[in-house]
Amino acid sequence: MSRDGSVQVTKLSRMLRRNMTKEERRLWYDFLKKLPMHVNRQKPLGDCIVDFYIAAVKIVIELDGSQHYTEEGRAKDAERDEFLSSTGNMILRYSNYDLNTNFDGVCLDIRRNIEARLGIDDIYGGDRP
Repeated sequence: MSRDGSVQVTKLSRMLRRNMTKEERRLWYDFLKKLPMHVNRQKPLGDCIVDFYIAAVKIVIELDGSQHYTEEGRAKDAERDEFLSSTGNMILRYSNYDLNTNFDGVCLDIRRNIEARLGIDDIYGGDRP
């Protein structure tokens, strides 16, 4: 990626952080921000900007709105997922519908994947927030 491309991706990621969707805000403020590890919002990885990234466990979390379910959206997601997986990342995708109707289940799935990547039973060490 050229320097200009890198600058553009950084600017776009900042704009996306300021303008998160309601689903992204809910997941961030009600769960991810409280995790006992650093989570990035709208993180540039290569040419991609992922919704959330947990570097300590190389987990990408993507929230998918309706545009992800078109033929073009699915193709773009498959390409991004292939790139992100090739760099050792695990990609967790949740639809906005799932987040809105099963928030606790989405959070539990994220937590279990973090614990599995870390090889531990409880990321909170028994002290749950």
